[in-house]
Amino acid sequence: MKAIEGTATGRAGKVNWVLFNPKTYATILYLLLSLPLGIIYFTVAVTGLALSIGLTPIFIGIPLFFGVAKLLNGIVNFEQNMIRQILGLPTPPVSYTHNRQSEAGQNWLKRMMKGFDGGLFIRNLLLVFLRFVTGIVFFAIMVTAISLGLGLIALPVVHIILMNEIQLDILENSLFSYFHIDWTYNQQYLLYVGVGLVLFWGALRVVNGLMQIQRRIMYVDEPYQQPSVPVEPQIHETVQSQYYDYQEDQPTQGMIQSAYREL
Repeated sequence: MKAIEGTATGRAGKVNWVLFNPKTYATILYLLLSLPLGIIYFTVAVTGLALSIGLTPIFIGIPLFFGVAKLLNGIVNFEQNMIRQILGLPTPPVSYTHNRQSEAGQNWLKRMMKGFDGGLFIRNLLLVFLRFVTGIVFFAIMVTAISLGLGLIALPVVHIILMNEIQLDILENSLFSYFHIDWTYNQQYLLYVGVGLVLFWGALRVVNGLMQIQRRIMYVDEPYQQPSVPVEPQIHETVQSQYYDYQEDQPTQGMIQSAYREL
């Protein structure tokens, strides 16, 4: 059952037809915003840790450190939820329950210390650093791939505008003239547009591949793989036990009623 759910979740995040799928263009927008967001995340993490370490002797750094840890956790959760929304993944199940009554009498520092997880903090810190690196790398790859495809598609229009406005022939010293291929401008236009469409389609595939890599880096599928507490079997067992208890009591009640009637 878990394998079927994992396969269905993986297929839900796949993009089959990239050219007319809104997920592809939402992914492009996400990767465009990944560069400034990655810089902001990295700056906040480094500044917060530096201030918390520097202000530790005057006690301000201790609550600041726990606040930075909480902020990093919020950043990672925000990134995971954003990727889920773009890929159309379902909302992950809740794996724990938070007891607010037990923490009602504690002060804010004890609550922050109780909710702190060292392993989770290190993981979130590494994810924020990886988010900064992948934001720069993925942005450069996406812009280069898409610009190359769109540039070839728009080449005929640019060539016509330059020829009519400033009499500049950008196709005069092209590869066709180098290999002594006498093709007309219309034939060259068709070739450039065809190659540009193929490259643009490949660029969209690359964009979706980068999103799948980012999905794995940010542990988006981790909540789906964690074992959840089955609620329905417990309810079924409770109802079934009550039913059997009722069935065991029924013969006794029937015998009492029959004896009463005989009297």
